Amino acid sequence: MVDLVVGVDMATAEVRAMALDADGRVHAEARRPLPAPTSPRPGWSEQDPSGWWPAAAAVLAEVVAEVAGGGRVVAVSVCATSGTVVALDGRGRPIGPALTYADQRAVAEAGVAQAAAADRWAGLGLRVQPSFGLPKWGWLVADRSPSPAPAFLAHGSDVVVARLVGRGPVATDWSHALKSGYDPVRGEWISEAMAALGIDAGLLPEVRRPTSSAGTVCREAAAATGLPVGCDVRLGMTDACAAQLAAGAGEPGRFVSVLGSTLVLKGASRELVVDPSGAVYSHRHPDGWWLPGGASSTGGRALVEGFPGRKPAELDALAAAHGPATCVTYPLVGRGERFPFVAPEAEAFVVGEPSGEADRVRATAEGVAFVERLGYERLAALGAIARPPVVVTGGGSRSPVWNRIRATVLGMPLLATPDASTARGAGILAAAGTLHPDLSSATAAMSARGELVEPDEAESDAMETSYARLRAAVAERGWIA
Repeated sequence: MVDLVVGVDMATAEVRAMALDADGRVHAEARRPLPAPTSPRPGWSEQDPSGWWPAAAAVLAEVVAEVAGGGRVVAVSVCATSGTVVALDGRGRPIGPALTYADQRAVAEAGVAQAAAADRWAGLGLRVQPSFGLPKWGWLVADRSPSPAPAFLAHGSDVVVARLVGRGPVATDWSHALKSGYDPVRGEWISEAMAALGIDAGLLPEVRRPTSSAGTVCREAAAATGLPVGCDVRLGMTDACAAQLAAGAGEPGRFVSVLGSTLVLKGASRELVVDPSGAVYSHRHPDGWWLPGGASSTGGRALVEGFPGRKPAELDALAAAHGPATCVTYPLVGRGERFPFVAPEAEAFVVGEPSGEADRVRATAEGVAFVERLGYERLAALGAIARPPVVVTGGGSRSPVWNRIRATVLGMPLLATPDASTARGAGILAAAGTLHPDLSSATAAMSARGELVEPDEAESDAMETSYARLRAAVAERGWIA
């Protein structure tokens, strides 16, 4: 009987679980939808947390049943969306709705937290945003919070871990805690910001290293999930960090581009990368390294919303047949950019006149690749230099045409790894200290396999010319130097 681990991805739309062996082979996986977020007021985004545990228990029960007889689950880890937080009662159960990562209600609280600990944030390369967990916790403990008053504050992953081990509250990990006001350099909550928001220290969870044991599966959770009583429950990381591990980009110099609805760049470095502008911020790797990166507001959504009704294969065919675009575009959806630069006023623009739909498709795909290159140049300027090949994952990495464009724009080979999911990353975290001696060895053995994509030399000159036009247009608008 083979020993297995299970990774759980608590996303906003669904919960996914995956059972893996020590070599990263998938033995079972399952998913269940979560209650859709609601917006009771403009800028608000709430979710009913009462659906988290039933959905998590259901996917765990499905994968455990599928491997029964041939596998034994020895550890489980839970990863969740960064910035989704909730208030808990004295038993560790949610009070009222969870505030999702997309919630923007805590604008005033973000300003208060930033001003109260400006030097601390600057030392971490962070600028507090309303999407962070910290200002939302401030909002929850204010007079507007649910009744009764919160006894504890938590992240989405903490709620599921508490049900697995049968007690609450539980320790959280320093990855989920980063945007909730935890200083990974000093190893403490930023008390100045907490005091300014009226958050008592007694409301805050204990913080531990990711991959640490949070406890073991209790009898009640075992009955609901099929997991064995005593199965190890390991602390996870945020969804993007877990996906980074799943892609194998967990060692200094390795970087991954996650191209989904948005474009996220993440990598690993030995030293803390500090960006005064706040565009780049760093999580801490469990082995002590740093995970610098940033998230752009552009990405695959630009193609989806720019060409409604078109299937990805149709867009690929148009882009491939057309060749390099005659115009250049910065394909923002909505207003504001957060990486590779911070420009709240930024909006999409086009330089030149597209000759038709195919030209627009190609220019949009190239535009996302240009933003990706700007991002890697920003990281390199801060001392975080990517070592080729760059790993690419996310839905956009399933497009061979787009991957070739991106490799050509970046001027380096890419390793296309579309199966590098958060659930796989959570499984790797569960395997550290159980199936493998540490996280580095677990990542090396269990990360998803990729396909090498080389730049198209025939289009290299055209891409360089277009990138120079795009970069000049961005500089003219004052978004970069």
